Amino acid sequence: MTSITHSSRITSSWIQQASRRFSVRIFVVLQVAIVVAATLAGFASGSSPAMVDPRLALPPLQAPGEWFDSQRSIDGQAIDYAGALDQAAELRTDAIDGEWTNLGPSNIGGRVNDVVTDADDPTIVYAATASGGVWRGTERGLVWERAWPDDLTQAIGSMARNGNMLLAGSGEANPGGGSIVYGGTGAYLSTDDGTSWVSIGLADSGAIGRVVEHADGFLIAATGNLFVPGGERGLYRWAPGMDEPELWLAGPNDTTGAVDIAVDPTDPDHVLVAMWDHHRTPDARYYSGEGSGVYRTRDGGETWTLVADITTGDPAENGRMAVAFAPSDADRIYAEVANTANGRHGGFFVSDDGGETWALRTNSTLTATNSSYGWWFGRIYVDPADADRVFVMGLNLTYSENGGTSFSNVNTGLLGLAPGGDRIDPHSDQHSMVFETREKGLVYLGNDGGVYHSTDNGESWLSSPDQGWTQHYSVDVSDVGVGNAIVTGLQDNGCQITYSPLEGDWLPNGVCGDGLESVFQPGNPAVSWSCSQYGGCQRNVAGAGDLGILSFPGTNQDRWGWLADIEYSPADVTNNTLYTGSQFLWKSTNNGVSWTRFTGDLSSDPAQLDPNTGYQLRGVVTAIAPGHEGRLVWVGTDEGRLWTIDASNGQDATLVEADGLPDAWITSVTTDPTDDDTAWVTYSGFRGGSDAAHVFVTTDGGVTFTDISGSLPNAPVNDIIVAGDFLVVGTDVGVFALDRSATDPDWQTLGTNLPLVPVIQVDGDHGYVTAATFGHGIQRIELPGGSITGPAPLALSLGQ
Repeated sequence: MTSITHSSRITSSWIQQASRRFSVRIFVVLQVAIVVAATLAGFASGSSPAMVDPRLALPPLQAPGEWFDSQRSIDGQAIDYAGALDQAAELRTDAIDGEWTNLGPSNIGGRVNDVVTDADDPTIVYAATASGGVWRGTERGLVWERAWPDDLTQAIGSMARNGNMLLAGSGEANPGGGSIVYGGTGAYLSTDDGTSWVSIGLADSGAIGRVVEHADGFLIAATGNLFVPGGERGLYRWAPGMDEPELWLAGPNDTTGAVDIAVDPTDPDHVLVAMWDHHRTPDARYYSGEGSGVYRTRDGGETWTLVADITTGDPAENGRMAVAFAPSDADRIYAEVANTANGRHGGFFVSDDGGETWALRTNSTLTATNSSYGWWFGRIYVDPADADRVFVMGLNLTYSENGGTSFSNVNTGLLGLAPGGDRIDPHSDQHSMVFETREKGLVYLGNDGGVYHSTDNGESWLSSPDQGWTQHYSVDVSDVGVGNAIVTGLQDNGCQITYSPLEGDWLPNGVCGDGLESVFQPGNPAVSWSCSQYGGCQRNVAGAGDLGILSFPGTNQDRWGWLADIEYSPADVTNNTLYTGSQFLWKSTNNGVSWTRFTGDLSSDPAQLDPNTGYQLRGVVTAIAPGHEGRLVWVGTDEGRLWTIDASNGQDATLVEADGLPDAWITSVTTDPTDDDTAWVTYSGFRGGSDAAHVFVTTDGGVTFTDISGSLPNAPVNDIIVAGDFLVVGTDVGVFALDRSATDPDWQTLGTNLPLVPVIQVDGDHGYVTAATFGHGIQRIELPGGSITGPAPLALSLGQ
């Protein structure tokens, strides 16, 4: 058995974000359900009704993007993503033996940005996943296998096929909304059904928003780095025999790149491209600008003309745009301004004369489906047999059967997956469609819930229980049993729990939108906590048949991070003491039934507020590590403030000001199982191309620290744990381990087969390390010397 300690695990670095990630409609429904349940629970217990949590009043576009973006690089410095991947790949040559196993949950699919069918078989489909690489699905996408190398970026933004050539554009051009979005390292070509891939260039493109077939090659929309102006941006074309893609149309400024492409089905010289002017800073986002617009060529790129009619009227208001020809009628073209400067829908446009003139058509259905983050979608698809039947990607799957005169929605939901063969509503947030003309009625759909297919031309949908690219924020393994009890939170797919992971039996755990922090009560795997945004946590009791206890400490004066930590004290033998944090540290001694503000304000400036929203997005607790001896509680914040708190008196708090510590976001703190004065602290403040330190240790209660980053790749460290004889970290490029007895910080890759996927949290117990990957599910590996005899049933206690 191994001994471990756990703390908060916050996330990544070149993460490209913007606000919250799941639908306003689902968010409201979930939160109303929570509040109603809590209120009823209060009446039923005879106590006062539960207070409505003030955080529910947060505006829909609020902190997620800020939460992620604040952890990335210094404004204006380039992100050496390729360099970090190369470093990680080199470490794989000296990996600690062992293989990782994907434990799922495969009945949930992560975000899919593009879908492409096979050249020879319409029942084979390829999925470009947001952070899990390319996957190949057979049986119309019911059975999946990986089709992407371990050592390349796992962020795929777009994909297309031309004959036996598959082209994948890496890096997501959808700039967040609560989810993590990673940049890419260029375009990659496969001619053997995804068995192998070679780079064709555009390494400095940041993100590739669209790839389409063109003549004997491809057109590539290089969208650009969200944070750093310049680089390779614009419309490129590539064909076999070319050394690298050729720039066909550049943007008018260094923050404008291409994001969508439409090619006339009867004339490859007639092309429309959507250019998008957008840029992100640590303090603000600019998702519209004067560089945005649709450009058109009729002479194969010799000349380009701005289509002046596709506009909001004010050039600075134009955001992400989409364009599409009707395959059955080249005179019919559709276009959309998916977002304006204020995040609203900018209009839907139709041309019936091949793009010479355009008519504006808008309605409330289109406005609603774009919600307030239309830049997350920006695609249009037309039924190849019916020019009037057009689908617009959005929060809902929205379609028109009369050429855009009116629109309707296909019902969508947050968790839309069911076993193959069951007809269901697809998940919300749509990104890609393929109408397969070789099999009548066959349509594929990619969205934030994975891949769906229809056999009746989009009237109804089916999905697969076999999708292995789920995106996880958190993981916790119960200390009881042999590691079969696992809880996790997923991007846009709620919270999940399992008591038999090897059988793939995962079930929803509580009511979550985005599933954030999830933990078990020590000693009792029947009791768990599942948290959604801004510290909205609930305690769940297995078999109790109710929502459990809602826990909303604090008032409307409290500020909560997007992922608010919650940690049990290992020193409490009753397992009823736990902590959470806003700008204050909160403590409960009755397993979350009630909470007490334990400390004063731990931020640097309580009066600092966001001028646009009135909320302070910084100055919150991000990492909590109660000591095993019960003397100290270590606390880190997003401002890089590290505190030691007297566990018996929270007012006795010391701000650690040791020399050499970075002024960066503290992602995790963990303590030695036998000594509260020994602690490890990790930071996420990636500095482009520098040798920035990320992992520090103190053995004297924070008086001095030693940098033990050593041979780690120069990428953000998101979590650290003590697991037996090892320190184990989860980073943006995988999991690494260090022998605690080593005299030099010579980190090694843990295991031989985990892709270079972002790992947001790690847990260690029962001889295993379990990782919450952001793109390859929950992964587990046995540590060297681990003694696991196999899965065994858990005898659950249903008490408190």
